[in-house]
Amino acid sequence: MISFLVALLVLLAGFFLYGKLTEKVFGPDDRKTPAIEINDGVDCVPMKTWKAVLIQLLNIAGTGPIFGALMGACFGPVVFLWIVFGSILGGAVHDYMSGMISCRNKGASIAELSGIYLGKPALYIMRIFSILLLLLTGTVFVTSPASLIANLTPSFLSNGFWIVVILIYYVLATLLPIDKVIGKLYPIFGVILIVMAVSIGGAMFVIPKYHIPELVLADLHPDNLPIWPFMFITVACGAISGFHATQSPMIAKCITSEKEGHTVFYGAMIIESVIALVWAAAGVAFYGGTQMLNDALTLAGQSGVVYEISKTMLGNVGGVLAVIGVVVCPITSGDTAFRSARLILAEWTKLDQKKIVNRLIITIPLLGIGAVLTQLDFNVLWRYFSWSNQTLAMISLWVATAYLIKEGKKWKSLITALPATFMSAVSLTYIMMAKEGLKLSKTISYPAGLIFALTLFVIYVVMSIKKIKQK
Repeated sequence: MISFLVALLVLLAGFFLYGKLTEKVFGPDDRKTPAIEINDGVDCVPMKTWKAVLIQLLNIAGTGPIFGALMGACFGPVVFLWIVFGSILGGAVHDYMSGMISCRNKGASIAELSGIYLGKPALYIMRIFSILLLLLTGTVFVTSPASLIANLTPSFLSNGFWIVVILIYYVLATLLPIDKVIGKLYPIFGVILIVMAVSIGGAMFVIPKYHIPELVLADLHPDNLPIWPFMFITVACGAISGFHATQSPMIAKCITSEKEGHTVFYGAMIIESVIALVWAAAGVAFYGGTQMLNDALTLAGQSGVVYEISKTMLGNVGGVLAVIGVVVCPITSGDTAFRSARLILAEWTKLDQKKIVNRLIITIPLLGIGAVLTQLDFNVLWRYFSWSNQTLAMISLWVATAYLIKEGKKWKSLITALPATFMSAVSLTYIMMAKEGLKLSKTISYPAGLIFALTLFVIYVVMSIKKIKQK
């Protein structure tokens, strides 16, 4: 339990210390933000800071910091280290930079930012890659809540029925101005997500039979999955997630001052990491070990495990919170995934999104593809989502690095280059080893991942030196 408490304190300290350092490196000023300069009444709409934080939290979270943390907890308490330091040094920096650089570029998507700072080839690659990721995300966050609702409702209301209902809602949330549905409902659901985590965390302290294990630097996964790189892919949203780079630009269109960025982007990621830390601890504490947790996840699925933990620890109230969390949270990330995809396609096609007809032209085909993808196996979708998610995080951090170099930040850009290098190794190593990848051995995959990451870092050093000489 001491390890858990220390981890919480380190996350809090990270917000005030490393978060401020990140802000200082970027250098926010008093220039007009897209919410003020553009203010189109659809996507660029001014919001109060507290509301922007809660919407950003719900956009980036979904069930990611719950499901991913529970699966990550199967590796043992070592997952605490990744959640804490992955967030402070990587994830929160990633979210802050992607949001603030977008704010400096009139709310441009991560795809457009890739083109601006990494060149035209990166633009086209990232347009396709980010849209595919968003489609996978939206689909993953249709199937999981639909399955749970189907289990809780009469049998004639099938899984397919609820998929259709959720997709119809997605049409509305994707089309309507951001302040009409998202701006009104999401702050409420954001509070529920926080209350749910605080309640579970409190129950672990109050109920004597639950014991949070102390940190041990050992791989305790029952299926003998190696920590490197599998744990770093499994726990994405609670530590670092490329999906966030698609969501931060959405809220970058709504903040009214660049100086809000530290609270909105860095802060929301730290809150998400606290939620992930609570659920990782709860999974092992509730089931008494990684083997029992892994068995429960296999038999009942992530949604079933969340429901069982919440209902047992918190009674009927916990059951209600679990249903809301597992149903509402993924839906609210799924709709913003499709909304982000619409915005990327709008940038690509140059269709003016003030006109609802143009929004429909993009939205309907997107959701149609999403409907088709719901027919695929959820576990397969999740694995590909996880890898593409972390690959996008790698690219987003290199975009931020290129931005800082262009701005003459010299070696201050190490704040993004180091986590970018780390995620480059994670991404390539995983796809070479995983069964949905090349299925190669460690002896090949580990050196290949290391060489790939070091090569990118050397290119970064050369580009930085070249920029310094030009100055």
